[in-house]
This record gives sequence, C-alpha cells and structure tokens, in this order.
Amino acid sequence: MSTGAPSPRLITAPFVIVTAAAALFFVYIGMLIPLVPLFIEGPLGGGEFGIGLTVAVFAVSAIAVRPWIGQFADRFGRRKLIMLGAVIAAVGGGIAGQVDALPGLLALRALTGIGEAAVFVGAATLIADLSPPERRAESASYFSVAVFGGIGIGPIVGEWVLGDDNFGRAFAIAALFSIGAGLVASLLPRRVPRTEPAAAPRRGLARWLHPAAVWSGVVLACGVVAFTSFTAFLPDYSRTIGLSGAGALFAAYSAVTLLVRVFGARLPERIGPRRMVTIGLGCLIAGMLMLALLPYAPALWVASVVMGLGIAFNYPSLLALTVNRVSEDERAAAVSSFTMFFEIGSVAGGLLVGALAQAVGKQHSFFAGAVSAVIGLWVLRTHVVPLRPTDDGPEVEFPSESVRPIAGD
Repeated sequence: MSTGAPSPRLITAPFVIVTAAAALFFVYIGMLIPLVPLFIEGPLGGGEFGIGLTVAVFAVSAIAVRPWIGQFADRFGRRKLIMLGAVIAAVGGGIAGQVDALPGLLALRALTGIGEAAVFVGAATLIADLSPPERRAESASYFSVAVFGGIGIGPIVGEWVLGDDNFGRAFAIAALFSIGAGLVASLLPRRVPRTEPAAAPRRGLARWLHPAAVWSGVVLACGVVAFTSFTAFLPDYSRTIGLSGAGALFAAYSAVTLLVRVFGARLPERIGPRRMVTIGLGCLIAGMLMLALLPYAPALWVASVVMGLGIAFNYPSLLALTVNRVSEDERAAAVSSFTMFFEIGSVAGGLLVGALAQAVGKQHSFFAGAVSAVIGLWVLRTHVVPLRPTDDGPEVEFPSESVRPIAGD
C-alpha cells in the first residue's frame, strides 16, 4: 500500500560521478573489443586460437581476483578500488601495442581483467551504497546504461583511432579513457556513512563466495550463457540466411536494452523481482528458440529485439535481490561474488555452446541457450524467490533461506 510519501532521492552528485567514471572506463573496455583481435591476427599472427586464449585469460583473471576485491573494498573503500582498478587496466591495455608475441599480450590481458573486475565491483557496490533500498533495481538499471553504453560506443572509437593500423597509438589512446575514469572517481567521497552495525565475520568458504550471491548468480550465469550464444554465433549465422551481417541486429538489441533500462528502470520495484526476472528469462528462451527454429531474416530481427528485452530485465533485479539481503559491510563481498557469475557464464557459454555448435551447427546450438535459460528460470522460482503461502492464504514472494547471509561455515 502506498503511504503517499515521496520516493527517497536517487540521483545525487556522487551517483552521477560514479556513473560517469563507469561510462568512461567501459568506453575503454569497448575500444579493446576490435583492437585486440585485429592485433592478434595482424602483427602477432596468433589466429583464432590466440583470440580465444585472450578471452579466456581475461575472464579467468577477473574470476580469480574476485574474492580479494570484495575484501579490499571493505577495508580501503570503494573509491580506492575504482581508482586502483582503472590504473591497473590502463597499464594492461596501454602498453599492449608494444608487445611482439602472444604470451606478452596474454599477461597484459590478465592484468586488464583484474582491473576491470576491480572497477566494476567498486562502482556497482558504490551505486548500491548510494541508493535507497527500495530503489536499488532502478539504480542498477541506470548504472548498466553507463556500462553497456560505454561498451557500445567503445568499438566505434577504437576502430577510428586505429586508423592506418597504428596499434601502439590506438592502445595508448584507449588507456587514456581508463585513466580518465580513475581521475573522475577521485572526486567521489572517501566513504559512504554507515547506517547499520557491523555483521559477524564470515568463515570458511563464505569468506570467498558470499552465500547471498550464489543462487542469484547462478540465474545470472544461465542468462549469460544464452547471451553468449547469441553474440558469438549471430554474425556468421546471419550471413548464412542472406543478411550482409549482424551489425544492424546488434544495434536493435542494444537500443532495446538501453531504452528499457532507462525508461523501465522502476519496473522491478513495481511488479516485483520474481516476475521481472521471469519475464526476462522467458524472453531469452523465446529469442533462442526463434533463432534455432526459424532461419529467416524477419525472425532474426524479432529475436534480436526479444533478446534485448530479456537482457534488460535480468541484471538489475538480480543485483537488487542480492544486495538487499546483506548488511552494509558485506555488500562489496556480495556484489563481487554476484558479478563473478558474469565471467562464469561467459566461459561456460563459450566452451559448452561452442562445442555444441562444432558438433551440430550454429543454428541448432541456439537450443543450448534456451535450455540454459530454462534452468535459470527453475533456479529463480525454487531457490531465489520461491512463492510460499502466507497465513492469509495468497502466495507471495519470499527470499529463499538458502541465499541469506551466514556468518559461519
């Protein structure tokens, strides 16, 4: 029931600053998307296998460092984590154009992965810190616009600065965006005032993988597997059915995602996270099935729009479900664990769906993305926010006990 009270303020100066820093940083990450593969296949002569190795190294390094990132953020603050991550990532990318062998580039990609994980976790946690609890899904939607908008703009800027294949210059200019993100982050407050007492320390495995993030992270990873199959195989698959490429399809997907994240940011609080994520996963299932069953150009356009809806609905609600179940001093650890499932889903999707595509062809491999989203839907409705009857009879959303934070083993 509405009390008539105005909603707590969300857009503040620190909120704008951290969002701007994230946008600059992810323009940098987006610039590397075309630069790295072109550099590997060109000057380094690494081929497709080399490209795959760099993707794996980036993801694995980002996963491996996640447990320590949360602890760093709790001890030294979100601002320092963002600034340090931006510098590390800038070093990893800025000198990449100077290496002359693939092993050197792999080491730098690992460094960039560590920096990216630090910036993302620090910024996402700070966004949650700065947001009223009842508006965290909304704030995550706005924040994700900066992330995905930066990644969308970055490749265009990257190809433009590359010019006549001057990789040294292109990587150095890209690194300036990361340095700029660190400088913008320096304007943030050192600490966000604490309003809750400290929680009991976590022990055992819970120190490294926060229990509140596990099941919601599994749902996120299942959606990422479907998304990975979409992004990995749509370019070549679109050509087999008569299109010149997938650029316009990706543009349609991106436009839908960004529009929903901006203008539908308040939907998760209005209709509930369980319904919101259910709709999102349902869209992913529908999009994957269209790609697998309907090898026609109009179906690809519809599938791209539906996939955009699915991706737009998942992340904000799942992140809000995670951070709203932990105390303030555990928030960074929970966000770190939750966002780790991005990389887990990417690696799993690349390996599993790639192997299936090799065996049965790209079109039928889209079924794997649909199955993954179905698994995510089952986990959501049985482990994350199952329905339970209240004393008055109707069923309502309840957080699963299995995802509540625990202090011990």
